[in-house]
Amino acid sequence: MGVEHTPTFCRICEPLCGMIATVEDGRLTELRPDRDHPLSAGFACQKGIAFSEVVNDPDRVTTPLRRCAHADGLRASSSSPGFEPVGWDEAMTDIAARLGAIHRAHGAGAIGWYFGNPGAFSYSYTMSLTTLMAGFGPRMHVFTAGSQDVNNRFVASQLLYGSPLALPVPDVLRTDLLVVIGANPVVSHGSVLTVPRIRDRMHDIVRRGGRVLVIDPRKTETAAQFEWLGIVPDGDAYLLLSLLHVMFDEDLVDRRRLAKQADGTAWLERLARPFGPEATEARTGIEPDTVRSLARDLVRSERAAVYGRVGTSIGENGTLTTYLLDAVNLVAGNLDVPGGSMFGRLGVPGERWLNKAGGALLRAVYSRRRSRIGGFPSVLGSEPAGVMAKEITTPGRGQVRALFVGAGNPVLSVPNGDELETALESLDLMVGIDLYVNETLAHCDYVLPATSMYERDDFPLPFQTLQPTPFRQATEAVVAPVGQARAEWEIIEDLAARMWRSTPGLAVFAGVRKVLSAFGVRLGPRMLADAVIRLAEGGDRFGLRPGLSFAKLTARHPHGTVLADNLRGGVLHDIVVYRGRRVRLCHDEIAAEVDKLTRRRVAPGYPMRLIGMREARSENSWMHNSPLLMRGERTHQARMHVDDAAAAHIVDGDTVRIASPHGEIELPVVVTKDIVAGVIAVPHGWGHKGTAGWRVANDAGGANVNRLMSSDPADIESLAGMARLTGIPVRVERVEAAAVRTGHAQTRA
Repeated sequence: MGVEHTPTFCRICEPLCGMIATVEDGRLTELRPDRDHPLSAGFACQKGIAFSEVVNDPDRVTTPLRRCAHADGLRASSSSPGFEPVGWDEAMTDIAARLGAIHRAHGAGAIGWYFGNPGAFSYSYTMSLTTLMAGFGPRMHVFTAGSQDVNNRFVASQLLYGSPLALPVPDVLRTDLLVVIGANPVVSHGSVLTVPRIRDRMHDIVRRGGRVLVIDPRKTETAAQFEWLGIVPDGDAYLLLSLLHVMFDEDLVDRRRLAKQADGTAWLERLARPFGPEATEARTGIEPDTVRSLARDLVRSERAAVYGRVGTSIGENGTLTTYLLDAVNLVAGNLDVPGGSMFGRLGVPGERWLNKAGGALLRAVYSRRRSRIGGFPSVLGSEPAGVMAKEITTPGRGQVRALFVGAGNPVLSVPNGDELETALESLDLMVGIDLYVNETLAHCDYVLPATSMYERDDFPLPFQTLQPTPFRQATEAVVAPVGQARAEWEIIEDLAARMWRSTPGLAVFAGVRKVLSAFGVRLGPRMLADAVIRLAEGGDRFGLRPGLSFAKLTARHPHGTVLADNLRGGVLHDIVVYRGRRVRLCHDEIAAEVDKLTRRRVAPGYPMRLIGMREARSENSWMHNSPLLMRGERTHQARMHVDDAAAAHIVDGDTVRIASPHGEIELPVVVTKDIVAGVIAVPHGWGHKGTAGWRVANDAGGANVNRLMSSDPADIESLAGMARLTGIPVRVERVEAAAVRTGHAQTRA
């Protein structure tokens, strides 16, 4: 077969950098950055380059596995007695039969599916899972990683614009003032923002005379390259309300323009009135003069944008904070203008009508469908993963008895993973679809091998409206699936085909497929993605004009193609789907969240605050088995301020015990000045254990920081069901000192 060098693109994270895949005799041997990619232009991070190790990992699951009857689950793996190989047909026949029996006995409410972060980067997975959800009906439980990451963004957009899919992005390419809150794009490469080479684009802002200000409790890798303003963890809502207070109080607002764009301006002004800079200083740690100066700069700069991400999403009031980010951009005159916070569009015919209908449907689902545990609203059809364990263990109608986990490891990503591990063992059926037997899938009855991103075709559908530079790229599979791996959509389609006779909703889809097949048309994700490309901006409208299709993109534009240099401003009246086409600021839910801010209390006995942090060589929990990324005896380490360390008699390299009201962990600590005093930072996604087919990750060890988080429904954010993962009250002690204190207490007892 020889050697081939094939253009494609990375789907680990959101910039979707162009890659060149070297394939030798059908095997992926190397990945390197694509110099001819119009946007990433020869850049790729170390994770993207190392991904060939994942594709060829000897620990990877490449055949269906069945849990042995004698296995304890916690030690199971592809290379241990815990699992044994099984044929696809035998596995799927048993899974369908057992799932069918559960469905007949208990209904669709007994079926659950956890959808992990990598799944969002596969259009075919998301489309097929949506079909399966529709087939089983609304009682089926769907949990996603979004409740640890981004669901509050959808809810804030739904409140403001009427549609959860109206997602503003900072126009990084043209802004003169970029304020980054709770995000670290030098490491994350951007989130809910698709900008390849984002570090370079941020430096371009400075080169043209602008500013980049990073507001974060830690001097992140991004903050180290630009301006840093430290803030108390989870103090972002106070700061944003204070900025609004100054803008209104100093009459900096163009009220005539604002009245044309939004309803409820006077209500918002009253809401922000009690939050002057002097009143919020204790909550943010930021001096009043600094707040006032920033508010003036945001209004007076011709092109400015405030951008916040995960750090602003996973606190006590994440939906409120995200709402306030957009409110600040709006009131400052920086929403829907070049250089500000802008909206991308697909450009399909009737897009406004489709958005209006879709927004109305999703708002109805949000308001009417509630989770059995906690009564949380449904965000894009999903429930909070933080209550998944309780949905499994709480008896009654709708109790989850069968769980599928695809492209995820919730034992390491949801709050209180120990509770979830215990709950998983009580399921009647558990099926995993992934590349590895991870900490979660060790509890499965079956683990089914999934294709990696280079073993399937793809089009990054969810990210098309998040690009400041409108761009299209699609890819065919670079190599054939390793072993017996199958794409998730094929597994889902196989399952549906085996169950349609007993499931009316699936029977409808089976009938539609049968009718279309009579005309030589196979209804599948590829056909639907192709339709989006053809109908969207730049598409060929099914031959009615010159343009793009899926096949034309891969054949004629293998490096992708730019549709326009920039987003178009002045589209807010099309984005907002409310009657009157104006942003809706006034919401009782937001007022209630602001009231909660005024009643926040500090937990006694836990004087410090825990935050998370991203690492350049980690992608959540799933890339710790790559030797290239784990080289240099890489270990899991916390970071704390030198003054806090000195007060606790801790020195660099000591092992510390971090305790919250919900649990405790131990790990080494790095002492630094690059963090706000009173704060300790711990990377997430570590704590691998017990699965021999995850060998490099297991050797790395570390601690599961989410053991410190609460899964109590009362501690989960009410508007979006977001887990609280930052600003956690903790105490920190050197392990030796903690052990002595425990011994003394036992002696006294």
